[in-house]
Amino acid sequence: MEAVEVEVDNRVIRISNPDRVYFPEIGATKMDLVDYYLAVGDGIVRALYERPCMLHRYPKGLGGPKVHQKRLPAGAPEWVETVQLHFPRWNRTADELCVTELGSVIWATQMSTVEFHPWNSRRPETERPDEWRIDLDPGPESDWAQVRRVAGVAHEVLDELGATGFPKTSGGAGLHIYVRIRADHDHKQVRRAALAFAREVERRSPEDVTTAWWRKDRDPGRLFVDYNQNARDHTIAAAYSVRGVPRARVSAPLAWSEIAEAEPDDFTILTMPERFERLGDLHAEIDDRVFDIAPLLEWAERDETSGAADPGESEE
Repeated sequence: MEAVEVEVDNRVIRISNPDRVYFPEIGATKMDLVDYYLAVGDGIVRALYERPCMLHRYPKGLGGPKVHQKRLPAGAPEWVETVQLHFPRWNRTADELCVTELGSVIWATQMSTVEFHPWNSRRPETERPDEWRIDLDPGPESDWAQVRRVAGVAHEVLDELGATGFPKTSGGAGLHIYVRIRADHDHKQVRRAALAFAREVERRSPEDVTTAWWRKDRDPGRLFVDYNQNARDHTIAAAYSVRGVPRARVSAPLAWSEIAEAEPDDFTILTMPERFERLGDLHAEIDDRVFDIAPLLEWAERDETSGAADPGESEE
């Protein structure tokens, strides 16, 4: 099929190779991917808005190589916005995509982006996160039932803190919970708070949860509450991001009441458009539910005073 032009608001974006198969297992093409992101436009833009964004690109579809790209791909229209970041480890800078409109998402999709992985901070304050991320990462011998149980414990702790969590499937085997926070702490402090929370979940569910930093020290049948996803330049797939897996799963926002019945395979580029049209964006109110992490920092101080050091602090 020849290239097609897609109109997005006041932008016209040329989609080359629209019939290239990206997901062979379900026969989904590049154009199917574009149509999906158009269908969930409000949700994906809200999830990415003004956040530095790393792109996971598949120029030949899932059957070809995967490219992890920090820098904006060459040839971007002048209206595609960026944010410049400095990476001290390499003493380099990179201009990363900074989504402010749906056209930027569709242009990135045209450039073979499947997954969008934003920072937990925004362009005006890149060193001060406004999003605390709880990543429930199953071990090799974990199952989805365990993920559900731990999600329930996490929800209980959040409720006691007075924090509103917004859950979503990871698009893989796990579950993410996002909490909007005040942007008045740096990445190290937010990570420190996230570790304190993870340890509290572990205390309440020791048979299901581990916070052991080193993989070799983790029980393969326990779920790791990955607090390190809050470290600087650590990113995970955004809400509504497609994942590079055969069935084209999506990282799908959920209502808490849905977790007991939902399965990861329920949410794909084929099923999500109808769900989004019916339910809208289940994360739409996240910016209205801002939490102060001060109680978590008090927990962190308590843990550190009792000798519970952070073994991964030097590994960020």
